[in-house]
Amino acid sequence: MELLRPADPARIGGHRLLGRLGVGGMGVVYLGRTDAGALAAIKVILPEYATDDDFRTRFRREAEAARLVDSPWVVAVTGADTEGEQPWLATAFEPGPALSEAVARCGPLPARSVRVLGRFLSRALTAVHAAGLVHRDVKPGNVLLTADGPRLIDFGIARATESTTLTGNDLVIGTPGFLSPEQATGGSCAAGPASDVFSLGCLLAYAATGRPPFGSGAVDALLHRTVHGAPDLDAVEDPELRFLLESLLAKEPGERPTAAELDARIAEDVPHDSVDWLPADVAALITDRSVGMLGLPDIEPTLAEKMPQPGPGRRRALLLAGAGLVVAAGGGFAVREWLRDEAGGSGADPSGERGWVIGVQADLSGPQSAAGRAQERGVRLAARRFNARKDKRFTLTVKVLDDRGDAVRARRVAEEFTRDRDVLAVVGPTGDRTTEAVLGAYDEAMLPVLTVSSLQLAYAPRAKRSFFQAGPCEAALCGPIIDRLVLRPGVERLGVLLDRAGGRIAHQVGYLTTMRTGLLTSGTTYPRVIPAGTRDLAPVVDDMLAHASDAFFYAGDVTGAARTARALAAASFEGPRMAIHTVMGARFIEEAGKSAEGWEFTAPYIDATAPAAREFTVAHRAEYHAPPAPWAAEAYDVAGLVTAAVTALVRGAGTPERPERAALVAGIAASSYKGVSRTYAFDEDHRLKGSDAYLYGVRNGRFVPLGAAPKPTAGAGRSPRPYA
Repeated sequence: MELLRPADPARIGGHRLLGRLGVGGMGVVYLGRTDAGALAAIKVILPEYATDDDFRTRFRREAEAARLVDSPWVVAVTGADTEGEQPWLATAFEPGPALSEAVARCGPLPARSVRVLGRFLSRALTAVHAAGLVHRDVKPGNVLLTADGPRLIDFGIARATESTTLTGNDLVIGTPGFLSPEQATGGSCAAGPASDVFSLGCLLAYAATGRPPFGSGAVDALLHRTVHGAPDLDAVEDPELRFLLESLLAKEPGERPTAAELDARIAEDVPHDSVDWLPADVAALITDRSVGMLGLPDIEPTLAEKMPQPGPGRRRALLLAGAGLVVAAGGGFAVREWLRDEAGGSGADPSGERGWVIGVQADLSGPQSAAGRAQERGVRLAARRFNARKDKRFTLTVKVLDDRGDAVRARRVAEEFTRDRDVLAVVGPTGDRTTEAVLGAYDEAMLPVLTVSSLQLAYAPRAKRSFFQAGPCEAALCGPIIDRLVLRPGVERLGVLLDRAGGRIAHQVGYLTTMRTGLLTSGTTYPRVIPAGTRDLAPVVDDMLAHASDAFFYAGDVTGAARTARALAAASFEGPRMAIHTVMGARFIEEAGKSAEGWEFTAPYIDATAPAAREFTVAHRAEYHAPPAPWAAEAYDVAGLVTAAVTALVRGAGTPERPERAALVAGIAASSYKGVSRTYAFDEDHRLKGSDAYLYGVRNGRFVPLGAAPKPTAGAGRSPRPYA
């Protein structure tokens, strides 16, 4: 934002102006604030165009068109005066960067992010077309990325689908590189809803590759390629995304899906009030813009040129104040220390010596990307906390590599980390397959690698000297499940549904729960193995009830869990029922409906509202404008464990020299570290000691935390005890 100039007005249409957002050939866009405090972007037409009847008519049509569209993904009109001496149009102000800026600064988006973006914008265009309009200028510069989703902006050349054009043949009716073949050859009247869909395809291809699909250069050549050439999608590696883009970029309008059909075709969920669908650097860019808006000064009756610009420290403080957060000092560290930027910034030590780097190997764009992104955030916050300490012996930086959940790529990522002599240890990988794939590489280099979310009982035979399983394995999670379900009045037999659709983890947890129930309690089990592909679970549930099952545990996939919930509800079963933690998510509630009520889960990750996680949650919200997702606190803890072990070795040596990797492996193995989620200590096989877990339940249609899971009472008797 630029400062106001002396000739700029102080107020427009009930808005006090704060600064200039941009200047075009036909007008100026200001940032304004209403008396009620709402921010707005105000487009004001230059005087020389305000007297042009045709231009005023087009501007009036823009305001009318924008008012017709009702969608959360289209920027809303908040006011306009198209008839006054100085016409203006105000829209809700969105502080995020344009997609064009985000890609230029941070690079192409991963495939999942592009699909989510496509679904958001397909809904925006569905609303535009439902209003009888065609946008005609869908391009990266007209999409803003905000903290709660993208916004489509600028209806300056939109028109009704049945209207006659008011533009002449020599006026721009789109942006070369992002317009459709019918726009390029037929003029403005040829642009229908299918033209916007083609432009959306160009936009998504740009987001995925960093360049327009028909290249750049001379306009005539660019238009010719748009009409006659094939789009350049060679850099799109994801086959699903490539197929989607090819359908959007079909030359014939009738061969393209409609915006509504595109929405239905994309399977990615549309997240709300979150930037988790975007890469971390793009999310940080959005956050910085949002934080900057919190630092705007109050309106004073003085010249706008004197308006001070808030520095980073003030912005962060205002963010905390704006969120209504009050944190007591003492005990640990203050919130302000969490939020300082990592010293150095470039990944190198400011002294010019070798860096002290903690690596993150995570699935950031594959099937477990939500967990991977959460872990990356946790590690980054841990590094910032450490770097804020006055007594630190070194400055820690973070290096993140995306293995996409693919075993082959995971091995390449591990090899890159092992070759980087500055990397002290690696947090990750995210999943079981990728963890198995990298153990040999990390062990050969004796580089410590700590996973918090790969919890399988056993891995493929290979050396694991430098590997630490920093989360409770599946066998450890069975104890809390049995304790919660069986050790309560009225429960004698546990029905276990082992659904093969859930894969290996479901099989192991279901089998271990069945086997250990008789070892830990005086109860019995009635297990049933469900073949993969079974759709009707009612007969299975009826059989289990007929065999006196008093409680149920389901180990399988989300769809099977929802079917089990519906079958139990239909049978009027109201006893205790739990499912494996991997099915806990919004989809379970959506598919199970009211039948989800009362179901519970035992999970290996802490809830953000737990007292032990309070300070961590405050810092996470301040930094990322969102509560911590599952696995963020655990990754934060493990990064803290690593830095504590490194610090102990440096202090013990009495010199600032970096410890050898083998020494750090031994130091971690001998550690006992109290973190946010649990105390971390390892047995001789480098498995986490203890079985700390957390309970969650569905209450009133949503997941709520129920606190720490009860500790298993192994060896304490085989009779049921009262359930609390």
